[in-house]
This record gives sequence, C-alpha cells and structure tokens, in this order.
Amino acid sequence: MLSRIYRRNFCTCSPRPWLFIGLGNPGEKYKGTRHNVGFEMLDAFAESQGIQMETVHCKAMFGKGFINGVPVLLAKPLTYMNLSGESTGPLAAYYKLPLNRVVVFHDDMDLPCGVLRLHPKGGHHSHNGLKSVIYHFRANREFPRLRIGIGRPPGQMDPKAFMLQKFNSTARERIDAALLEGIHALKQVLSKGFSESSKCFNTEQKYKHIRLQTLPT
Repeated sequence: MLSRIYRRNFCTCSPRPWLFIGLGNPGEKYKGTRHNVGFEMLDAFAESQGIQMETVHCKAMFGKGFINGVPVLLAKPLTYMNLSGESTGPLAAYYKLPLNRVVVFHDDMDLPCGVLRLHPKGGHHSHNGLKSVIYHFRANREFPRLRIGIGRPPGQMDPKAFMLQKFNSTARERIDAALLEGIHALKQVLSKGFSESSKCFNTEQKYKHIRLQTLPT
C-alpha cells in the first residue's frame, strides 16, 4: 500500500521525473569493459548525488531521489545488454513517463574514446542494447541518449572482442575524465532541460573530439 502511494506521489511530482538508464552487462566478468561504460556513467552519477542503487525493480538495479527538487529515477538493467529493453520499457511504463524524459547512456564506437554527446533521438547504429530498447519502446526512437565514446578497434580486431576488453591506462584516464563531464552535463539537463543543456555541452565536446581524434589510446 505504501509502495503504491509513493509511486503515485513520485509520478505526479512537478516537475515530472527523469529516468536515467545506463546500459551494460551485469557481473564481475564485464566490469571495466568498454561495453559497460553506460553502467559506469550511471554509477558515477548515483554516487555523486548520494543516490543508493540497492533495489531490484523491473529487472534492473534501481534507485531514486531528488536533485535540487527534481525527481530522478536511476536504473541499470540486469538483463544483459542485448535484452536491455525488457527492463527499460516496463520502467518507463510503470512510472508513466513520456520518452523525452528517459535518457539512455551507452557506449559508442563512432566517437573517440572519452568524447561525449547528448542527442535527443536517433537510431540504434547496430548497438544491440539500443535495438532492444527501441523494440520495447514500440519502435519509437525519440528518446534522449548520452553517447559515451570508446573509440574504434585497432587494425582488423573484431569489434565484439574490442568492446569486451578492459580499457588500457590511457583510455581509462580519458573515460574517468569523461564521467566527471557527464555528471555535470546530466545535472544541467535536470536544471535547464535537455535541449538547452545539449547545445552548450555538445559544442564543448566537439572541440574535445577534434583534439582527441588523432591521438592514440
């Protein structure tokens, strides 16, 4: 009974809640790998804001709280990457959220390692986690994303093997710096909205992209 009352109050908050979802694979085997930077971003944000991720809800590790009066829901699907939508779809439905209040964090090989982008919508670009999310959003692609660059595999290396590798020391430093930038960007989203925040943030990241794209990792 109390849970239903709390959910009702949380869903009808003004402003409406944001749902932040980090994509990745659960378990120690995948911790620290390139494919798990969505999880890392979610964990870093939760820790920075003092939000505990201790509940399992809709097949996800889940936490919720308020940041400067704005209600925030945080989730890491436990379904493994390729089935991320099995958690993401039900979470958005449970809290009756429009998809423009759902931000998905994911790894992106099209960006240099450590470069971030905030996008209001888009396709899946062969990312299986995003494919699953889009499928469970009934083919709706108009949900925001925080893209986290991991760079491209060297030479003829299999992209799947590359994504499941851990970062070397240089790449790790870039990712750690990017996580701090991501925390700041997400706090801006909560205070100023997605559209205004993404313009300034993406301009800053564009110059970072130019600076890093030719450097080895």
